[in-house]
Amino acid sequence: MSGPQDTTLVPLHRTPNARRTLVGLSFFGGGTAAYQPWTGHMPADTDLVVVCYPGREGRFAEDFARDWEELATDVARSLREADLGPYILFGHSMSGWMAFDVASRLDGDEARRPRALVLSSCNAPDRGLTESELLPTPQDPDERLLEWLETHGLLPRHVREHAGLTEVALELMRADVDVRNTFVYRGAEVSVPLQVFLGADDPLISSDAAVRWNALTSGAYRYDVLGGGHFYTPEIWQSLPSRIAETTFAPTGPVS
Repeated sequence: MSGPQDTTLVPLHRTPNARRTLVGLSFFGGGTAAYQPWTGHMPADTDLVVVCYPGREGRFAEDFARDWEELATDVARSLREADLGPYILFGHSMSGWMAFDVASRLDGDEARRPRALVLSSCNAPDRGLTESELLPTPQDPDERLLEWLETHGLLPRHVREHAGLTEVALELMRADVDVRNTFVYRGAEVSVPLQVFLGADDPLISSDAAVRWNALTSGAYRYDVLGGGHFYTPEIWQSLPSRIAETTFAPTGPVS
């Protein structure tokens, strides 16, 4: 995989004779950079590719997606057209919902659907957007948006200290908020194995999240409760690829 496609499916880690590819979706309010810490912790037989959404990084000349449907269609089309071989699809926070939505769209395509789906720090979508998940809002001033990005680790210091980069981050965040607000759960389910990571101290996660996710797949299922909040601890986040169980799902529950 090379050439123009690299602007959408961005390869961060390559290994000779890889058996599978771990495909991460860009975060809402962010991009591919948050996956960089993973490159030093990938299993020996696994490549890492991150899907870049329109309007950012190598796709900066494209318009932002106008709504959820447009973005989900873009991601699903990119995965259908790519020659990834066996792959695992990963999504964190609101991009966990995007990964689930896209996986459900590909579920009937044996050749293009993911081998497994891994979701992180997100409630099950069948309960809809909660009050906390509707933050930040389109009406929030810039400083409140920046505070939210900093709180959730999506605003590196070098960006905050550069006026031009800060302006780009705000534009991107507002575009993603608009997309998020158009999400509607329409009864999607998946049949592929599903693994869910939840932060033990994440205030955004409901107490019934693990049970609700279990009801949305007919495949194997497990959930793991990890230390820390929405992004766990830095050590856990960077080692997350090594915790992906793929299709061999051991007993579920809290882990360190």
